[in-house]
Amino acid sequence: MPRLTVVVATYNRAESLIRCLSSFREQSSPREEWEVVVVNNNSKDDTEERFAQFVAENTDLPVRMVREERQGLSHARNCGMAAAESPYIAIIDDDETVNEDFVRGYIEFFDSHPKAVAAGGRIVPRYDSQRPSWMSPYTERPIANPLDLGDEVRPFGGGRCPGGGNMAVRREAIERFGAFDPSLGRTGKRLIGGEETDFFNRLARSGEPFYYVPQSIIYHHIADDKLTRDYFTRLSYAIGVSEQIRTRQIGAYGARLCSEAVKWAATLVLAAGYTFSFQWPKARYLVLMRAQITRGLLSKS
Repeated sequence: MPRLTVVVATYNRAESLIRCLSSFREQSSPREEWEVVVVNNNSKDDTEERFAQFVAENTDLPVRMVREERQGLSHARNCGMAAAESPYIAIIDDDETVNEDFVRGYIEFFDSHPKAVAAGGRIVPRYDSQRPSWMSPYTERPIANPLDLGDEVRPFGGGRCPGGGNMAVRREAIERFGAFDPSLGRTGKRLIGGEETDFFNRLARSGEPFYYVPQSIIYHHIADDKLTRDYFTRLSYAIGVSEQIRTRQIGAYGARLCSEAVKWAATLVLAAGYTFSFQWPKARYLVLMRAQITRGLLSKS
């Protein structure tokens, strides 16, 4: 039986999926110790055919596909976790690739930290073209979600949690605290998120620690269509809607609105700094992001 299952949900991104799966060819961990479960969430492109061809050309790779008819990333991830045959489960996205020690890093971490129920690794953005001039560290977060806390294993602190595209849990954590909330998470082209934050907040409220594991790295490939103003506007608005749904569910919506006022103050200070240093695109997009998040928070969604 494998020790780690990697769950990859996919929807109409056959090319990205094959790139993701190809990165598992060089894993340093023995192949009998892990498996990859692809969850096909009603893809209408040639995902099925491309996957079958990949399996035929890589018969030694422990890769299999399951199907989830309920549309949505949370449904797909929950399906993959239910299909997993391992005590440890890692979750990545289909627009990512992994380093050669990805599997080994998580297995060794959970083996050596028996009280840890969850973890997350390093996230490195890779832009298909180039990083746009308007992007600052603040506006990069919702698009690429970079994460680098150094070279040592350490607990997440300061309210931070693992990134959604690179996280791992013990199966027992899912059995104890539940899986991802289907009311959150992306569905088709709907950009609602927050399901990872909700999950890790449940762990944190129960006093369960989660750790940063630098050995397990993913490379997040950012396509050009995610760098348009229209996409960024829609994504920022969806973040606000996601936060509204999540905080209303836990009775913290009022506190979240108060924190939004604080975030606005910080945004204006940062935007002024970019303006005075003649980095006007960075200032404009920073204010655009905050305005759309606030709009989503106050929407009637």
